[in-house]
Amino acid sequence: MGNATGESAVQSVDRALTILKLLARDGELGISELAVELGVHRSTAFRLVSTLESHDLVEQDSERGRYRLGVGVVRLAGSASARLDLVRESRFVTPRLAADVGETVNVAVLVGREALYVDQTAGPSALQLHNWVGQRIPLHATSNGKVLLAYAPGDLAEEVMAGPLSRFTAETITDPVRLGAALAEVRERGYATAVDELEEGLTAVAAPVRGADGTVIASLSASGPTFRMPVTTIAEVAEQVIAAAREISQRMGCYSTVSVKNRTST
Repeated sequence: MGNATGESAVQSVDRALTILKLLARDGELGISELAVELGVHRSTAFRLVSTLESHDLVEQDSERGRYRLGVGVVRLAGSASARLDLVRESRFVTPRLAADVGETVNVAVLVGREALYVDQTAGPSALQLHNWVGQRIPLHATSNGKVLLAYAPGDLAEEVMAGPLSRFTAETITDPVRLGAALAEVRERGYATAVDELEEGLTAVAAPVRGADGTVIASLSASGPTFRMPVTTIAEVAEQVIAAAREISQRMGCYSTVSVKNRTST
């Protein structure tokens, strides 16, 4: 029964994706036409379209009763395009930063209540490189996460601080008051640090990357073994990361000469 249910779910997803492709190809189609194309009953086609409609991926022409792609597709495409732009522009900068600091450089974006790594560049000192691209990490225990959380829209910071805050090492911040103070410090000095907080022996420094309107759209970090990035080097690394993040921001259209250090996303 479990396998049959799983196969049915996969088939439904396949059919739903096929509907999107058909509407992209033909512009508009009615339920009967979609049913023929899919080789299913009209009731099945209607159920699939209704599900897509509930997510704004398709919409119905009220006069003609036919369906077309909805605004949800545009939003998804816009989000994907923005990330591709971010990765493309950051790659003009990250190799140089990785070479300068000698460590691994990562670019992360906010996805829900986690940070998602979208690009990575290895520095010359990286021997056994851990590939973070595509992985999600907690916001409170990483330098990238703290940057994204410090400038997060709405009440996300308050929601995360409300807990529970998972502990990964003895250095992980699990106290909401301490986390709030750390986020305030990020906004004040323009960068975040994480020393042995996600993994013992790992230190990272991150700075915000801004879009054309000045809001934070990503975080840029340099990370490496704590013995190669002791506390005494953090300020120098931070300057390099901030400069690189500012350069990426400019490439993303943020040309303001006015300080935006304390400006939060909206």
